[in-house]
Amino acid sequence: MSQVIPDKSPEAKPSENKPPDVKPVETKAQRIERLKRSKNAWDHFDEIQQFARTGFDSIPPEWLGTYFRSWGVYTQGDGVGVIGGKNGEGKAMPFFMVRIRIPNGLMTSEQVRTIANLAEKYGRGVADITVRQNIQLHWVTIESLPDVLQSLWNAGLTTTGACGDVARNITGCPLAGLDDEEIIDASPLALQIDRELGGNSEFYNLPRKFKISITGCRHWCSYPEINDIGLTATTRRRAGKSEVGFTLRVGGGLSTNPHLAAALDAFITPDQVIQVVRGVAEIFRASEVLRQSREKARLKFLFLEHGWSADTFLAELQQRIGFSLDRGEREEIPADIHRDHVGVHDQKQPGLVYVGASVLRGRITPQQLNLAANLADRYADGHVRNTVMQNLLIVNVRKERASLVADALTLAGLPVQASVFARGTISCTGSEFCKLALTETKSFARWLTEELEERLPAFEEQLKLHITGCPNSCGQHWIADIGIEGKKIKQNGGMVDAYYFCVGGSVGQFASIARPVGYRCTADTVPDAIERLLEGFNTQREGNENLRQFFGRHSNEELRALLAGTFIGAVERDIALGPVPHGVEG
Repeated sequence: MSQVIPDKSPEAKPSENKPPDVKPVETKAQRIERLKRSKNAWDHFDEIQQFARTGFDSIPPEWLGTYFRSWGVYTQGDGVGVIGGKNGEGKAMPFFMVRIRIPNGLMTSEQVRTIANLAEKYGRGVADITVRQNIQLHWVTIESLPDVLQSLWNAGLTTTGACGDVARNITGCPLAGLDDEEIIDASPLALQIDRELGGNSEFYNLPRKFKISITGCRHWCSYPEINDIGLTATTRRRAGKSEVGFTLRVGGGLSTNPHLAAALDAFITPDQVIQVVRGVAEIFRASEVLRQSREKARLKFLFLEHGWSADTFLAELQQRIGFSLDRGEREEIPADIHRDHVGVHDQKQPGLVYVGASVLRGRITPQQLNLAANLADRYADGHVRNTVMQNLLIVNVRKERASLVADALTLAGLPVQASVFARGTISCTGSEFCKLALTETKSFARWLTEELEERLPAFEEQLKLHITGCPNSCGQHWIADIGIEGKKIKQNGGMVDAYYFCVGGSVGQFASIARPVGYRCTADTVPDAIERLLEGFNTQREGNENLRQFFGRHSNEELRALLAGTFIGAVERDIALGPVPHGVEG
């Protein structure tokens, strides 16, 4: 093809030879990056106060879509989720979900009462414990938001960094300092990391959310494998003495592209933890390649798409922090992934126990929160903790008073002795409040649990049953024994809730991503499918094999046949109309 050379003679008119100016279209990622660079929303509480005076309609789009999120605040959906919206996001109402940051799940009774009061006064009596040990309020108006934030600050709580492209709530073992089997009480380090990164303007503008877990327990109950940073306590021998440190994992995450964190060959001493955490956060912050697409902006994509490995990451980290880390030590990886802390159990402190209550689907009322606070004051030392399994613990209870605490919690609808279905069920926010969800999950979780309890009263195998209302996996279905993902399908001329099944997910010693098995059914027939599957397990299991082992030796075709009651063909898991929005997970 011959090259066209513009005419540069004096007679030529510049306008005839220059292409018209075309302003490039700004992508969603570019727009959000521009907004974050132009303003740190944490410095502008005055604008939130102004919006409270002038009303919801005065709030500009950049606050509704971007700036509020770093405050742990985002708009609530209209109750039907993504249906009726556009660009993969449902319609917003003039109400907010407000997420309260609870580092390591540690709360005082007064903080619990503050949350209960806010839920009662501003949240229509609704509060949810999330899978990151946060507590989330709903129905908050812009007029009440400044008072909600100020009340939380007065109680030593905050929403800062509970959402947005920042370091999210730091999770850890809720039994830190209490468990007689723990390697180290890591909660002081969790709180130190929270002070270092939470609300720190240096880390306001990360490519996407950044999740950190640190635990000193032997059971890894905070799921380090699915965090951007997962620190797990281990030991080594030096000069004849035992020394405690941490193994470091990086790049874990679920959503639409699940990835288990990569373990680095390094031993992190307690005094190195903060420098190492900052170093990983700085690598993430500096990664321009992760800022090109909102759907591929998590740290895990360095491993999934950009050729990074554990070795290259460690080399970059050591260069970043300015010193070499010792080689890693062999660690004891836990086999039991089901530790939910429900029940009455001894602490390492003589004469003291903790009482763990099952909070089905994480939904809790102000009355239940106030009761927990009162019991903690009356029979313990005023401390309450929550878990990533969405449960609630009262700790430091005198052993002789444990039955009184357990009976009071159970009577209030927070059972201390619960079925395997109630204990193992997790659910995301769902279409009740979330603009991204396809299905309603909270009421469905209660109904499903009750159905399974009635149908399979003798079933005792530990079971993780996770429900997520869309592909984002806020309900963590990828690491469940049975994970079900919300869909919509046509039935009788209309669209109804449905679920797609994945099985065999696990963390710890048997870490694996759940397998999509090609089976989907309407929500009202999910109990039938699970009943058939678990009955098949009961009758076909070999010896003492557990669910993970049972699923592992059966093909997708065989598992579909158990779920459906007959051999059927596979259905596709997901036919996405476009990129799946992100950012609401707890």
